[in-house]
Amino acid sequence: MSQLDFKSFDLFNPTEEHKMLRETVKNFVQEEVEPQALEYDRKELFNLPLFKKLGELGLLGITVSSDVGGSEMDSIAAVIAHEEISASDPGFCLAYLAHAMLSANNISANASAEQKKRWLPKLCSGEWVGAMAMSEPDVGTDVLGMSTTAELKGDSYILNGRKMWITNGTVDENKTPCDIVLVYAKTGEEKGRAKVSTFVVEKGFEGFYVGQKIKDKTGMRGSNTAELVFENCKVPKANLIGSEGESMLHMMRNLEIERLTLAAMSLGIARRSLHEMNKYATQREAFGKPLRKFGQIQKYIAESYADYMAARTYVYDTARRLDLSKHGNRLDSDGVKLVASTMGKNVADRAMQVMGGYGYVGEYIVERLWRDAKLLEIGGGTIEAHQKNITGDLEDAGDLFL
Repeated sequence: MSQLDFKSFDLFNPTEEHKMLRETVKNFVQEEVEPQALEYDRKELFNLPLFKKLGELGLLGITVSSDVGGSEMDSIAAVIAHEEISASDPGFCLAYLAHAMLSANNISANASAEQKKRWLPKLCSGEWVGAMAMSEPDVGTDVLGMSTTAELKGDSYILNGRKMWITNGTVDENKTPCDIVLVYAKTGEEKGRAKVSTFVVEKGFEGFYVGQKIKDKTGMRGSNTAELVFENCKVPKANLIGSEGESMLHMMRNLEIERLTLAAMSLGIARRSLHEMNKYATQREAFGKPLRKFGQIQKYIAESYADYMAARTYVYDTARRLDLSKHGNRLDSDGVKLVASTMGKNVADRAMQVMGGYGYVGEYIVERLWRDAKLLEIGGGTIEAHQKNITGDLEDAGDLFL
């Protein structure tokens, strides 16, 4: 790259298409998302009509092939969308991520051509709301420890089990299930190891229902979280993704973009928190001068900016190198979420400290961002799981640092 090219390169908006996408999403967020964020958080409601508008913008299938209704954009585009939405309403953004990344992108990466044609157009348009179900009441990170089973009987699988903490598991207060959910279940054993397979369960399948809607969450209240129950649920054989026992491959293909976009959500939280504390420190005076003139406040603002920019650079550089057609960069997809999730929480905490009592009440967005931020250290892989994965990957890295 020449010096001129280097000077004109923008890591965060590398092409005109990316720049236009950011402006489009930012305008939508300011006009549509921001006005409703506090109300829906207080009421613990998912704004389904607003969610469907994301389909009109082409965001619900942002990484999905255009021949089945998607926008066919790259990892950087997905990061941009999640950073911009999360800067206003992380709860709403989490519902978006569960649909666009965990459901639509998952199907796009792993399903057959016929299956993609059946499901993706409706997911991309917003006609359907999608989810993914892996965690169980007693099982989270230990995927192979799941108890949900699927047994082939004739032309259908009989699915039994419960899934817990499922974002978009229900779409309303009446416990109406989402339209389509990817479910991971055991289909036997092979060489003493559990075979985990991936199924698409559709709303209306007998034996599939919402057990409970999880309420009184600390944060992310603008998205619905539910328990899903499968009691002798009859799933057509045609709804098996790939072959039996392929779920680990499916997960690896999708976990990288999932963790990358979760990290992008932390960027949005941090950026907004930084903006709010900087504005407050400029406007509020103490002892005859703005708060930003005091060294203690300068420390909070300066460290927050540096932490945000460091994490943002890592996230966008990882997105630039991530090929959605294959997996192979678990090291950095874990790394960005490990770094960014804690960074977002810390910056929101500093913003609350700078704003004092105002930061502690819901009218000022920092209180909500502070609550929302914590989940990103837990969901989509705990920070402890990332530490384990990174350490294991580095063991096999050889001369990585030489």
